[in-house]
Amino acid sequence: MPKYVVSTTLDTVEWNNSTLIKGDIAHEVAELEDQPGTEIQVTGSWQLIQTLMKHNLIDEYRLWIFPLVLGSGKRLFAGGTIPTGLKLVDTQTSSTGLAIHTYETAGRPEYGSFALDQ
Repeated sequence: MPKYVVSTTLDTVEWNNSTLIKGDIAHEVAELEDQPGTEIQVTGSWQLIQTLMKHNLIDEYRLWIFPLVLGSGKRLFAGGTIPTGLKLVDTQTSSTGLAIHTYETAGRPEYGSFALDQ
């Protein structure tokens, strides 16, 4: 599988089958989306996610929720995030309690009740 590494500090990448993306990240990712092939995934980069969200380049979120509390951490949806509606399209739970929720983007958010369906 090809790997694309987005970095503001690296000048080269030495991982097998890797390409470095620098400069206009949104433009480069949009061009990747236009190419035929499999999906583009982002793993563990909250800063890249913020950039892609700002440019409306995310079609789907897969949020993995682990059943433990470790203390502090980085916020995925930090201050300045553009409000976006999400639609739950799948959810899975492992035998150890890991919950994987898949959401598609759904345009502008709709505000309303958080009451559970009965």
